Amino acid sequence: MERQSRRREEPARKSKNTKGFEGKRKTERATVKPKEKQALKKTTDEIRLNRYLANAGICSRRDADTYIAAGVVSINGKVVTELGTKVGYGDIVKFNDAPIIPEKKTYILLNKPKDYVTTLDDPHAKNTVMDLIRNGCKERVYPVGRLDKATTGLLLLTNDGDLADYLSHPRNNKKKIYQVTLDKIPSEADLQKLYDGVVLEDGSVKADEVSYCNPDDKHEVGIEIHSGRNRVVRRMFEYLGYKVKKLDRVYYAGLTKKNLPRGKWRFLDDKEVAMLKRGAYS
Repeated sequence: MERQSRRREEPARKSKNTKGFEGKRKTERATVKPKEKQALKKTTDEIRLNRYLANAGICSRRDADTYIAAGVVSINGKVVTELGTKVGYGDIVKFNDAPIIPEKKTYILLNKPKDYVTTLDDPHAKNTVMDLIRNGCKERVYPVGRLDKATTGLLLLTNDGDLADYLSHPRNNKKKIYQVTLDKIPSEADLQKLYDGVVLEDGSVKADEVSYCNPDDKHEVGIEIHSGRNRVVRRMFEYLGYKVKKLDRVYYAGLTKKNLPRGKWRFLDDKEVAMLKRGAYS
């Protein structure tokens, strides 16, 4: 995007206080019997069931709550439907009557082509993004967020439920950049409207930055946005009377398409995974 682009200033993040509490009173050392130690260890090891499912690569935490409420998850042979249930060390958890075996965390970056549906399984879809990575890994990964069928570009797939929840949650405002090809050249005034904000049926939304991609062909516009609402970029331009002919996501949460051809995928390297997790777990 050109240097003359309009850019919105982001509010400074509040720094977290990393200092410990001062003035803690020293407590007497208690004697714990062996059986009490075992019980204490089991309590400490317990985690919420939705997190257990997410960590095992079954789904995200939010989707896990849906599955739990639907009664397809059991612990030690008993169906569990209560949200907030915890799983302890040694418990046998089953999903659709199949035992859950925790998987290695896997992270895949895909450059999605047009006409592929972002879903795990759709009997009505001719092509899904899962077809593109078939046999690429033994772990059961799933898409983080969605790109509609006609949209191309970056899509992350993983079995790390905690990270998937963090990246896709609206409050975390992960940065996305799209290259948009329009049916007609947008005016400077309309680009300014995108920057100032437009009101859609589900509320107002603003571009953080917007500009022409190429001064010789102003049909192409680059737009930076943090909103993850459904089809939000298309709807913003349609609101102003433009038809989006092509929409390509070229940047997502710090990841780019560099050296990744359309329709191809690769595993994230350790530095990229660490970069994504810094925000999620800091």
